[in-house]
Amino acid sequence: MKYKMIALFIGASLLCAGCNWFRHDDHDHDEHDHTAMPFEEEEEEHDHLRHGIPENFDEHNHGHGHDDDDDDDDDHEGELHAGEIRLTHEQAEAAGLEVETVNPGPFRAVIHTGGMIQSAQGSEQAVAATSGGVMFFADPSLTEGASIRAGEKLVTISSDKLQDGDLVLKAKIEFEAAKQEYERAQKLIGDKIISQKEFNEIQARYLTAEASYLGQADNLSTSGISVTSPISGYIKKWLVQNGQYVSMGEPVAVVAQDRRLQLHADVTENNFKYLRYVFSANFKTAYNNEVYQLSKLNGKLLSYGKSAEEGSAYIPVTFEFDNVGDIVPGSFAEVFLLANRRENVISVPTEALVEEQGEFFVFLQLEEEVFGKKHVVIGQDDGTRVEILQGLEPGNLVVTKGAYSVKLASASNAIPEHSHSH
Repeated sequence: MKYKMIALFIGASLLCAGCNWFRHDDHDHDEHDHTAMPFEEEEEEHDHLRHGIPENFDEHNHGHGHDDDDDDDDDHEGELHAGEIRLTHEQAEAAGLEVETVNPGPFRAVIHTGGMIQSAQGSEQAVAATSGGVMFFADPSLTEGASIRAGEKLVTISSDKLQDGDLVLKAKIEFEAAKQEYERAQKLIGDKIISQKEFNEIQARYLTAEASYLGQADNLSTSGISVTSPISGYIKKWLVQNGQYVSMGEPVAVVAQDRRLQLHADVTENNFKYLRYVFSANFKTAYNNEVYQLSKLNGKLLSYGKSAEEGSAYIPVTFEFDNVGDIVPGSFAEVFLLANRRENVISVPTEALVEEQGEFFVFLQLEEEVFGKKHVVIGQDDGTRVEILQGLEPGNLVVTKGAYSVKLASASNAIPEHSHSH
C-alpha cells in the first residue's frame, strides 16, 4: 500500500509538469504569431508603394515613429521597388546620361515620306574632249570624288597619227575654212539663197571648229592637248577609262560643285490637301544617322506639284539647301515634311525612346540616383523629337541620352535592382 501511494504521487507530479510544459509551448507560438504580424503589414505596405513613389517617400523610409527601431530603419533605407534601377553618379556619367524636364511646347505637324538628294540646276558641267585621240588622266589621284579647281588639267589627249603641232595646225585650218563658209552663209541667208536649216548647220560647224582650235592652241603641251575643268568642285563621274580613245566633242567627265543641293520628296495623293501648310523639312540619309534640318542649312521650299506626276501616284515637293556636310547627291533620304505649328504638345528627343516588342518606353529619373521605366504612347515624329500622346506629365524628368545603356545594364543585372544603404 505504501508503494502504491508513492507511485501515485510521482505520477501526479509528472502530469502537472507536463501540463506546464505544454502551456509554455503554446505561449512561445503566440509570441511567434505576434511578431509575424508587423512583417505582414510591412509587406502589404511595400506592395502598395510599388504603384508609385508617394510624396512622403523619404519620411516613410526614414521615420517609422519608433525611437527603438533604428536597426530596422537602417535595413530598409534606400530600398528599391519593382522596376526601379539605381545608378550612382559615377555610373550615370560613364553611361553619358542626360536628363530633360518635360514641358509642353510647340510642335509641327509632320508628313513622313521618302525622297532623294539631287544636285541643283547649273551645279554640274560635262567636260568634253577638245580633240580626238587617246586620253590619259592628268593625275592618277583624280578619282571620282576628288576635288578640283577651275582651270586645273583633267586629261591629256594625244594622237598616234599626227604630232601635237600638226593637231593644232589641222584644227587651225578647219577653223579658218569653217569661218569662211560661215561668213559666206551670212550673206546668202540675207538674200534667201539658202534655207535657215542650212545656215544653222554651217554655224554649228563653225562654232565647233573655233572651240577646238582655241582649246588646242591654249592647252597644247609636249604631251598632247590638255583638257581642263571649267568650274571648281569635285569629279562626280568619269565617263571614259584611262587610255581610252575619244572623239572630239565626246564627254569624258562630269564636274559638280554641289554648293546647293535639292531635296526632292514624294507625297501621296491623300496628303495633297496639307501641302499648302508645308514650309520646311528634316531628312535623314541611309548612310548617316544624323538628322539634317533645312532650317539650319539655309533651306527653302522651291515648289510643290499641283497634281501627281504622269505615271505616278505621288506629288513632288522640292527644297533647296546649302551642302555644308557630307551629303551625297543621288542618295535616298527619309523625309519629315514640317507643316502647321501646334502648341502645348509634350515631346521628347527621339533618342529618349526605347522600343520593346513594338511598345515604346522612356526612363524617368525618380530620385537623385533612382530611375524607372515608363510606357508611353507616341504620336508624330519630326526626326529630332517625338510627340508623346500618353504616359508623361509636365515636370517628369526623362533620360534623353544613355537610355539604352540603362536598359542594357538593367537587363544584364549589371546594376543591382535591390540595394541597401548603411
